[in-house]
Amino acid sequence: MIKEKSCGAAVYKYENGKRLYLLEHMVQGHVSLPKGHVEQNETETETAEREIREETNLTVKLDTNFRKVITFSPYENIIKDVVFFVAECIGGEMKNQECEVNRLEWADFETALQKVTYDTDKSVLIRAEDYLNGK
Repeated sequence: MIKEKSCGAAVYKYENGKRLYLLEHMVQGHVSLPKGHVEQNETETETAEREIREETNLTVKLDTNFRKVITFSPYENIIKDVVFFVAECIGGEMKNQECEVNRLEWADFETALQKVTYDTDKSVLIRAEDYLNGK
């Protein structure tokens, strides 16, 4: 069994007093949250920040007090852990990484929950929303 690890975040911003989440419409056809593979000796936070920057051109402030790990098997004989944080968008001009992401979108919680493809991403959004509401 091959073990893989990726890191990312439920990225959010506030617009007109409303919290919006960043969604990635992927080239493969699904809608997801920003994430990607750990490279060499990167920490989880370094990976999450780099992947968000590469895929969206945005800079974020990670909140490591929120950490949710989802585990699944994307292919036979591969088990993958994805570590998610929450991250507030603090800068940059949004631009999708065309080789992986068709387009980027900001959506309110309810809309984001409807649009993300996988239940694992839905569970991350629900936990992130609950966490941010409790702050």
